[in-house]
Amino acid sequence: MNFGFVIEIVSLVLTLVFIVASAELFTNGIEWLGQRLKLSEGVVGSVLAAVGTALPETLIPIVALIFFSRQHGVEVGIGAIAGAPFMLSTLTLGLCGIACLVFTASKRRKPGLEIKKAVIRRDLKFFIVAYSLALLGTLLPANPLIRNLLAAVLVLIYPYYLYVCFRHEGEVGECPETLYFDRLFKAGSERFRLIIPQIILSLAGIIGGAYMFVGCIQNLSDDFNISPLVLSLIVTPIATELPEKINSVLWLRGNKDTLAIGNVTGALVFQSCFPVAFGVAFTSWNLDHGTLLSGCVAVLFASLYLALLTFSRLKPQHLVLGAIAYAATITAIIYIAPVMPPRLH
Repeated sequence: MNFGFVIEIVSLVLTLVFIVASAELFTNGIEWLGQRLKLSEGVVGSVLAAVGTALPETLIPIVALIFFSRQHGVEVGIGAIAGAPFMLSTLTLGLCGIACLVFTASKRRKPGLEIKKAVIRRDLKFFIVAYSLALLGTLLPANPLIRNLLAAVLVLIYPYYLYVCFRHEGEVGECPETLYFDRLFKAGSERFRLIIPQIILSLAGIIGGAYMFVGCIQNLSDDFNISPLVLSLIVTPIATELPEKINSVLWLRGNKDTLAIGNVTGALVFQSCFPVAFGVAFTSWNLDHGTLLSGCVAVLFASLYLALLTFSRLKPQHLVLGAIAYAATITAIIYIAPVMPPRLH
């Protein structure tokens, strides 16, 4: 076995562990910040926790496009940008459904999903609008003015989303797990002097980990002649969305369904605004068939869940369908869809 290959795989795994650990540190700090500011459970789940756990997959495409070669940087960046909403809306929600069924069967939680429909419907509506606009953007002329205008619209959607979230504040959520810095310094989790440094340090770790991760992906794609776009579309979201998956599963076990599902749907909104806007503005946004397929599947399943929440009831079994759709789409991307890398402006 090639020793260099082993080193690259080990480096990739260690980098992923470092990113996830940094994201967990950030999420813990941001949840305590929400508790300290007396924000509702819906806001903490859909905004603070969602943004915190979405940072790795947000920063990876930005780091890739800024610091790495034109071809590899763009391919890794586009793969990460498109892979995050696709995986969140299919596999991640699918795992939530599976976890809910497993915990129900083992008597660890109540059957079904007890969620605040208004919170999840709001998130899904914003995601569908923003990501549909982004996908339609691939049909626009490669005019910098038009693309920058579309990117600006996507960015501005998120402040309006925040306005809607905070306008419908609810009850303050339960206290999160003990602040990690408090375990070291024993100064009280409620103190900003521990919360803010933990957030800043963890953010620096996520940025550094993102840079190392892109380098590992680039090396592996060179060694095995695999498109960095396909590799990034599949590998990057699986790794960087671990915080969402872990947090949501734990919250489902504790019957905190709105917090669990809102963590995912809130991340969907964030991902469809900032990372996508960056891709629209700084690449030609000439998406290949596989990337477009993943985007269409993401919007389709978000629309399906929105319809169920509006006209019926969302059940764990419905969410499980997303995991099946993820597997089918990945198979199609690998074996059917041709890869045509986008180009920088």
